[in-house]
Amino acid sequence: MLQSEHDLMRCEIETLVEKLGRERSSLMPILHEMQRKYGYIPSFAMQVIADELGIHPVEVYSVTSFYAFLKDVPGGKFTIRVCNTISCDMAGKDRVARQLEAELGIKFGQTTPDGRFSLEYTACMGMCDQGPALLVNDIVFTRVTPELVHQILEECRGHFGIYAIQEEVH
Repeated sequence: MLQSEHDLMRCEIETLVEKLGRERSSLMPILHEMQRKYGYIPSFAMQVIADELGIHPVEVYSVTSFYAFLKDVPGGKFTIRVCNTISCDMAGKDRVARQLEAELGIKFGQTTPDGRFSLEYTACMGMCDQGPALLVNDIVFTRVTPELVHQILEECRGHFGIYAIQEEVH
């Protein structure tokens, strides 16, 4: 990152800390906001957050690395998480996962070369009665079929984004 980018990030973190507080309990909301904005939590941000909250940087890194939805490396613009529970298995999760891999040309745990898509498995999303379920960034899709996978990916690639398809499908 360039120095001006660091200055901007430091200012953003200071603003978040002023808004959310300097207590240790503010760590998760701050990390969540950084993840939302940048798609990951840069090491520079972890250091600044630690300084602002008066905690050791290893504590910030430990929290970031513990939670699957927080990343310390950049991922795709669209992170697609597929529920990896027995309920979604029984509902056809493997067909959906294979379709995602085939259409994106990557395996789970990878990001497309253009940086647009990352594939991950995730633990229960609380949609056991509506599986297979997947999450595209913060949007939940249920009863996903291989055909719906294609439609979701096309919307992500297209002009309108995934919010339009969510309304259309659900």
